Amino acid sequence: MRGRLAALLQDGSTGLLHCNYFQLMTLHTISVLVENKFGVLARVAGMFSGRGYNIQSLNVGPSHDPKLSRMTLVVREKENVLNQIIKQLDKLIDVIQVVDFREGDYVERELVLLQVKVERTTRAEVIELCDIFRAKIIDVSKELLTIEITGDSGKVDKFIALMDNFGVPELTRTGKIALPRVQ
Repeated sequence: MRGRLAALLQDGSTGLLHCNYFQLMTLHTISVLVENKFGVLARVAGMFSGRGYNIQSLNVGPSHDPKLSRMTLVVREKENVLNQIIKQLDKLIDVIQVVDFREGDYVERELVLLQVKVERTTRAEVIELCDIFRAKIIDVSKELLTIEITGDSGKVDKFIALMDNFGVPELTRTGKIALPRVQ
C-alpha cells in the first residue's frame, strides 16, 4: 500500500486529490458480539465485500459465553461510511451488539510473532531490545530468534521497525483486539 500511495502522490496531476482523500479516512475499531454459530463470519464478511468496504484487520474468538463470539474489526473509512457500516452490522440477524470504539475509552492489544536474523555480534542487542519492549524470545536457533510481542499498535509497530534493521524473514500479526475501559 505504501508503495502505491507514494507513486500516487508523486503524480503531480492526481497527488493532491489522493492526498486529501486519504486524509479524510481514519482507522476505526469496531467490536461486534455475535451468535457463535455456522455462517456468521461469512455473513459479516459478505456485508463488507458486497458494499465495497475493506477490513484492515479482523479478529474473531469465543467470548465469556460459549454461545457468543466477539469480532474485532479495524477499518479505514471516512466518518459517514463508518456510520453506514455500523448501521448495516446492527441489522444482521446474528449480531447481538455493536460497539464503536471512537466513542469512549478502550484498551487494545495485538500479538505478533516474528523471526529476527541474528549473528554473534547482534544477538545481545536484539535480546536487549526484547527486554526493553517486554517481548519474549520463544525459540532460538543459531541464525534466528523467534519473538513474541504484545501491546498496542504503536508499541508493536515501533518494535517491528527496530527489528527490521536486523532482518525479519517471517512475521505474523493477530490484528487488534479491544474492550471498553472499566469505568
